[in-house]
Amino acid sequence: MKTLKFHPSLVELILEGSKTTTWRLWDDKNLSVDDEISFLDSYTKTEFAQAIITEVKEKTFAELTEDDRDGHEKYSSDEKMYQSFSKHYVGKKINEDTKVKIIKFKLK
Repeated sequence: MKTLKFHPSLVELILEGSKTTTWRLWDDKNLSVDDEISFLDSYTKTEFAQAIITEVKEKTFAELTEDDRDGHEKYSSDEKMYQSFSKHYVGKKINEDTKVKIIKFKLK
């Protein structure tokens, strides 16, 4: 089973159902619709949920729509969003031209 890691601050949002979308850059897992995924806390590496991918799209940050943002945590500005992703993808330049994989999921 494929795995996705989430920051501990996102675990509760996923479990309560308010976070139903994740964005991933440079996807090395070839995530696709109907994949069963194990969600791990990125600090403890323990599983906190399992999910099924219901939709996958890829576009640049500049092309994101409200539908793409639905179910994802919000940012006060695009600059804050790029800074947040830069913390997870150290050494990578992230801006409006960066490709992002939009992954919608439902918990099992």
